[in-house]
Amino acid sequence: MQVIQGIDYFYLFSATFFIVGLLTPIMRRVAIKTDIIDRPTHSHKTHKSPVPYLGGVAIILGILIVSYGGLILRNRTGGDVGIASSLLIPATILGIIGLLDDRKSLPPLPRFAAQSIAGIFTAIFLIATNTVGNPSGNTAIDALITILWVVGITNAINFFDNLDGGAAGAVAIISFGLFLIAHSNGQYFLAALSATTFGAILGFLLWNKSPARIYMGDAGALFLGILISVLALRLNPEVDGKFTSFSIPILLLAIPILDTSVAVLSRIKRGVSPFQGGRDHLSHRLMRRGFAKRQSAYVLWSLTAMFSAIAVTVATTDSDTKFLVGIAIVFWIALFTLFIKSADTE
Repeated sequence: MQVIQGIDYFYLFSATFFIVGLLTPIMRRVAIKTDIIDRPTHSHKTHKSPVPYLGGVAIILGILIVSYGGLILRNRTGGDVGIASSLLIPATILGIIGLLDDRKSLPPLPRFAAQSIAGIFTAIFLIATNTVGNPSGNTAIDALITILWVVGITNAINFFDNLDGGAAGAVAIISFGLFLIAHSNGQYFLAALSATTFGAILGFLLWNKSPARIYMGDAGALFLGILISVLALRLNPEVDGKFTSFSIPILLLAIPILDTSVAVLSRIKRGVSPFQGGRDHLSHRLMRRGFAKRQSAYVLWSLTAMFSAIAVTVATTDSDTKFLVGIAIVFWIALFTLFIKSADTE
């Protein structure tokens, strides 16, 4: 693929930042007018006043407009459009399902089925086009890992979206980490999509930071879940050893994975469905320890930034970094132990 210059990434970032920043308050007014609002009617809700949804629609529109607009302006070939569409179309379809959920509260099964179909489609496409970043050498294993990863990370991002600005800020940091790794390894298409995603989320975060004036809802969370999971899958870090190579996507997504692991295990221990909402996420546990909402978001952002920095270092350093991955694993386990031992609910 043609090399993309640094100024081009800046244009992509800036375009989505401004488009989403402008679209978000418009979608907020639409949500209020059409009564697509998150009301704190359930015990696991942390906000006290109704907050409009549809922030995810602004994110989706911004990324689609800039991605396809950029391809058209650069006279990209049909192959490039096809590659972009193979990622953006499934993400958009899942975003639409999320929008229906925001509107009508769908049961977990249809959402899980849609995520599984998206994971299967992604696995087929990546393997057929030989674009899996870290292939194991076995087609069946690659397909299974791809499906589990896409479904798992999509759910993890959706679960993680439970605090004003928490998920948006973390996903923005992860997107920036993806950009740095992809660009350093000459994966310019992935870098461009990562920069576009980074700009879109920061534009939304202007309105979603505490106290949030709008939420991304399942539409945004499911769309971003597919997007981030596939971008991470397609990374080719070009490092020595499968252990180190496989660790990089996991390090980038370490905190959303931690949040989901803690919440799911906590619910299983209490005999509660993992898909049932609850006040057992990392953000809730931090607030029960005395952190304010904004402070809790800062903690989650800082932890995400730390693991992402390790991932970038591992991916861009020529020397052996297995010890650094080992330290990160030990720290993740320590965090898991600390959070799982804290009170599950108030």
